[in-house]
Amino acid sequence: MKNRLVLWAIAVAVLAALPPVLLALGQPFYVDLVRRIMILAIAAVSLNLILGYGGMVSFGHAAYIGIGAYAVGILGFYGIANGWAHLGVAIGASALVALAIGAVSIRTSGIYFIMITLAFTQMLYYLGISIAEFGGDDGMRLKARSKFPFIDLGDPVASYYVALALMIASVYVVYRIVNSRFGMALRASKSNEPRSRAIGFSPYPYRLLAFVIAGAMCGLAGALYANHTNYISPGLMSWQQSGELMFMVILGGMASSSGPVLGTFALLLVEEVLKGWTEYWQVILGPLLVLSVIFFKRGLAGIFYKPDA
Repeated sequence: MKNRLVLWAIAVAVLAALPPVLLALGQPFYVDLVRRIMILAIAAVSLNLILGYGGMVSFGHAAYIGIGAYAVGILGFYGIANGWAHLGVAIGASALVALAIGAVSIRTSGIYFIMITLAFTQMLYYLGISIAEFGGDDGMRLKARSKFPFIDLGDPVASYYVALALMIASVYVVYRIVNSRFGMALRASKSNEPRSRAIGFSPYPYRLLAFVIAGAMCGLAGALYANHTNYISPGLMSWQQSGELMFMVILGGMASSSGPVLGTFALLLVEEVLKGWTEYWQVILGPLLVLSVIFFKRGLAGIFYKPDA
């Protein structure tokens, strides 16, 4: 535990020091890149709650990024720029949609659960394409970023530190959840559902609540992502984006506090390096990802410590 805290302290210190160093070197692009990675890391951390600790293979988690992003965009479209309203609607709408999807999908398991979550996400994706008022397939630009007292999300450095703080907070919240009594019940239902029922509790409400919490947290990531890109498209809700989030969790290490963060940084940084090297970067990235799964069976987090479960 002490070693983990030391590693986290070093990582946070490095991330906190990056903006002034990169700006001094005349490299503002990398400030934006790391901010984007940290925002997607929040989404990966939320997915880890249900995938790593709950055993729920959701192929529709990116839907909540889209819902959070569109909440910001649609409110801005109608002239509402209050940041707290944006966050409240983004988190609340994502939680409600997660509740509806979870109430149906968690009653199933295995391939049926995967297909139901995928189907719901594709429904939302096609809904985004069909609404021409908000750009349809072309997406929409934000009319106004979320406005908070004393925080300007249009300032790259300020929004960087907001993303860093919320990423750390999301990791801490998930850590506290999985180490609570609720978390133990969730992990028990993943480990052996029939035995969980035999000792007197139904896994369904625990899984559903975890599903809603994960959706709400991912909606927060969506709201931050909209402010980061200043642009929203239905592609945020595509199954490819859900698959990418899932691979971030697997690459970093499922059921570990730092795994999703490590996986997000590793995947997106390698992707960025390969893009700068060749236009056929996906041909190289694919085999690298396969090899990483083969040789790092506990994920990248397993290099530093044994995952929590």
